Amino acid sequence: MQTKISHTGVVDSIEEGCVKVRILQTSACAACKVSRHCNAAESKEKIVDVLDTDVSKFQVGQEVTVWVSPDVANRALMLGFGMPFLLLLVVLGGMLYLTDNEGLSALVALGSLIPYYFLLWFRRDSIRQKLSFHLE
Repeated sequence: MQTKISHTGVVDSIEEGCVKVRILQTSACAACKVSRHCNAAESKEKIVDVLDTDVSKFQVGQEVTVWVSPDVANRALMLGFGMPFLLLLVVLGGMLYLTDNEGLSALVALGSLIPYYFLLWFRRDSIRQKLSFHLE
């Protein structure tokens, strides 16, 4: 069983207590020989913030490995996708039961996501500390 999820990247910039690392996120088939001719192959460049690290060990342009534990990755997926999906289903089902109006129920269910994402935004600093990346 894999104990951590890691990506190789390059240090993009260094700030006080934070190292910004540029990683190339690729789909599983991006390494395929015919990926140039296929629309399924996809890669994106992302900047990852690594907090609470000794910035004196790193310099801009240095190749590093960014890693996170599977537990942290699962928690992030749950906060970003799982909980909103469950909230959407619960509110939709509840509103359908109460009003029997599909259009209104759908609008209320979608509207219920607004407070959820505002709550995440207001708690972003504490979430950032719990869901942090590490450098090797």
